[in-house]
Amino acid sequence: MKAVVQRVTKGSVTIDSNVVASIGQGYVILLGVQMDDDRTKADALAKKIANLRVFSDENDKMNLSILDIQGEAVVVSQFTLMADTHKGNRPSFIYAAPPEIASPLVDHFINALSQHGVSTQTGEFGADMQVEIHNDGPVTILLET
Repeated sequence: MKAVVQRVTKGSVTIDSNVVASIGQGYVILLGVQMDDDRTKADALAKKIANLRVFSDENDKMNLSILDIQGEAVVVSQFTLMADTHKGNRPSFIYAAPPEIASPLVDHFINALSQHGVSTQTGEFGADMQVEIHNDGPVTILLET
């Protein structure tokens, strides 16, 4: 799994002009699933993100987690994170898990993140989404399992 974790002041997901997810301070997480991913990897990634310390403390040091600040998260499935661009100019997505594997793992990740105490919203798997990200810092962390 790959996750692009962006610290945000606010974020949202819109599908067909309808806002389906909207948060204040927290994370917008772009999540990609590859062929060999499983629930164990999803659980480990959710735990890492819940405890990742990238929010500022009283001394302006990145020392607090999303749990510490009672932030929220929006998770957006994004198979394009699995793009292979080694040959040519057109990305290949041969390493991306097919929907029947990826969709349940995205759901499992969302549930795992919620079980760690992170208020979590999501877009819609496979939908054409407009994602609004107000990156704070900017702070962007790439995590892979």
